[in-house]
Amino acid sequence: MTMQITKNDLVDTTVADDRSIDELYARRRVPLVEKHGARIRAFFAAIVPPMIVLAILLGLWQLLCLAPSSALPSPSRIWSEANDLILHPFFVAGPQDLGLGWRVLTSLQRVAFGFGLASVAGVLLGVIVGQSQWAMRGLDPLFQVLRTVPPLAWLPISLAAFRDSYPSAIFVIFITSIWPIVINTAVGVRNIPQDYRNVAAVLRLNHFEFFWKIMIPSAAPYIFTGLRIGVGLSWLAIVAAEMLTGGVGIGFFIWDAWNSSRLPDIFVALAYIGVTGFVLDRIVAAIGALATRGAQAS
Repeated sequence: MTMQITKNDLVDTTVADDRSIDELYARRRVPLVEKHGARIRAFFAAIVPPMIVLAILLGLWQLLCLAPSSALPSPSRIWSEANDLILHPFFVAGPQDLGLGWRVLTSLQRVAFGFGLASVAGVLLGVIVGQSQWAMRGLDPLFQVLRTVPPLAWLPISLAAFRDSYPSAIFVIFITSIWPIVINTAVGVRNIPQDYRNVAAVLRLNHFEFFWKIMIPSAAPYIFTGLRIGVGLSWLAIVAAEMLTGGVGIGFFIWDAWNSSRLPDIFVALAYIGVTGFVLDRIVAAIGALATRGAQAS
């Protein structure tokens, strides 16, 4: 018996196949739409609330500073008198007449040297303190005393020792930011699980292998917590040190603006300092999250 396929059967089959393809495409498309929609909602959830709070604060600031006798400038006055600093951060009009972008980069260069040295020395010293009970007992009290010394208190000593403002500023950054790195690294090393140490003993790892394969990965969350605190202290220290040592950094710009009674310029510089500090913290946090794969210090 021979089965005959009519034209209508072909049309119905084609329609059914097209419908199946459309349904399959729709099923695949829905998760993609939901995924992108979730990202868009997360983006707006992270951006909109801070923008609303900022707008409210600027509005209150504007209202409080409307009186002509107000000692502080309003946001509208800051924009009218210092908009060139906001819109043109990288202008160069002379050796000392630079945009705030160049001044921030100059300060960041000093922070990079001082904080880099503090990071290396702090991690190594923290490992020694964390591994040795004798080093812990001997050095920890000294660290606890020195870490409470304000950054500017080190400046006269550094100027007397180095007799130049550039290395003096780097030393102030170094001595200010090293203590949280040392302390957090030591805590991380002391908290290495005993099972990890037992595995290292079974595998007969030497000191160098134990340092790279066991100690650093285990203490990494603590180390990066110290680095985040240290980079914030570094940025605070350089701004304070530049007010007294001079140069073309952002700190000296604030001091010079104060001496010239340019309060709007000071507020713009403070905004640059805050944004730069936030970016530095986010960079170290991102590197830490990548290195530790999202692990947190307990």
